[in-house]
Amino acid sequence: MNSKNRELTRFMTLSLLIIVLLSMTGCLYPDDQQPGSQISAREAVLTVQDGVDRYREQTGLLPILNSAEMVPLYEKYKVDFGKLKRMGFIAQVPSAAFESGGAYQFLIIDEETKPLVKLLDLVLFQEVANVQNKVHQFRSSHDNQNPAGVEVYPGFPTVDFGKLGISSPHIVSMYSRQSLNLLVTKQGTVLVDYGIDIATAIKKADAQPQANEDLRRMLVEASYFVPVRSPVYHWVDGEIQAVDSK
Repeated sequence: MNSKNRELTRFMTLSLLIIVLLSMTGCLYPDDQQPGSQISAREAVLTVQDGVDRYREQTGLLPILNSAEMVPLYEKYKVDFGKLKRMGFIAQVPSAAFESGGAYQFLIIDEETKPLVKLLDLVLFQEVANVQNKVHQFRSSHDNQNPAGVEVYPGFPTVDFGKLGISSPHIVSMYSRQSLNLLVTKQGTVLVDYGIDIATAIKKADAQPQANEDLRRMLVEASYFVPVRSPVYHWVDGEIQAVDSK
């Protein structure tokens, strides 16, 4: 196959990928409610996905940065844009990427089966990190007690911001643009409650979850985003429930 035909084949493959992904991984909210910056980020995902696929085809490896074993599932494998760019699989790092001053970390999930590029919302990540620092300070001065509010799921109360002495941050879902609560585990880890988004995804997919299924997967499959700082969710007695993953 000559170079002109290879370029034509690559163009057709990328075009088909864009059509398929746009049909399969739309947002959980209507098109007219999608923020413009997120639309641009999703377009970048398609370009990076194409680069990752070609890199893997040529090298048998994935362009990812090394990560510690204890890093959470949906934060673990960051795209190594240096490798993609040096080998010509992308022309430039997307403006939406953290490496270019953007608001998203590009990740790879399903690394051992069918690697997919997804986005981690760094604005939300930093909001949770700020609250986590406050919770650490509170526990240090309160004999490791949590600033716990109302229990939403067994062992998962909300964060009581009155006890922390700060205003409640505006945590906005990247899936539905709705406000979400923050939870705190027994160990003092602050997590985002995506229960309402998972319920929407289940209803939209008309799905019947399995008992031990990690329901966060439904959010990942229905969008371009990973659920930042989230607990594992299972289907328990006909309801969505956060569970201890340890």
